[in-house]
Amino acid sequence: MNAHVLVAEDDPKQAELLRRYLEHEGHRVSVVHDGRAALDEIRHCPPDLLVLDVMMPRVDGLDVCRILRRDSEVPVLMVTARSTEDDLLLGLDLGADDYLTKPYSPRELAARVRTLLRRTRSTAARPVAPSLRVGDLLLDPVRHEVTVAGAPVVCTPGEFALLSAFAAEPGRVFSRDLLLRRLHGLDSYITCRTVDVHVMNLRRKIEANPRRPVRLLTVYGIGYKLADG
Repeated sequence: MNAHVLVAEDDPKQAELLRRYLEHEGHRVSVVHDGRAALDEIRHCPPDLLVLDVMMPRVDGLDVCRILRRDSEVPVLMVTARSTEDDLLLGLDLGADDYLTKPYSPRELAARVRTLLRRTRSTAARPVAPSLRVGDLLLDPVRHEVTVAGAPVVCTPGEFALLSAFAAEPGRVFSRDLLLRRLHGLDSYITCRTVDVHVMNLRRKIEANPRRPVRLLTVYGIGYKLADG
């Protein structure tokens, strides 16, 4: 599973350690030491995956992720010393695909990279599904676009995957555990709060009043469903 991995890490010793581990896995690795350099590298030579440290000079990792998600779907593994749940969920909110808290084992990071690449490539290899329409909500898997009443809605890869699952079976109630498996397979380090964050963000984007949703509904004690029409 050879890939081009970009490591954005301001600590030269840590960056070198990651480079060696990932090259041992067979990947081609580029290293930058600040957020602005990461964005420049991605524009000039898009990687297959980005390992992104949060605490970096010039432009921090959160801003890199925010800017990146305007026009890129490159998988992002965010590395952070901020270990509170709110900090970790903020990274997911901005479009990170996974996170790892410091201190961490380089071996674990390499395993996370393998998981993300496997997930990304298996998704790309699947037959392209037809467009999904539920009422005035339309999902186009080919263009990775969502519209509501003709107005475009920008979704992160995780949000799009979740909304696609709902739209493929409108009216079906999905438990959080099932939605987690749709998003992250059987990775035990991801919590059900991840699903809640994605749902909260989707409601901000597709509901007229996110506090009183009429499309993406909570089924108390079970999970969520997309209203059928």
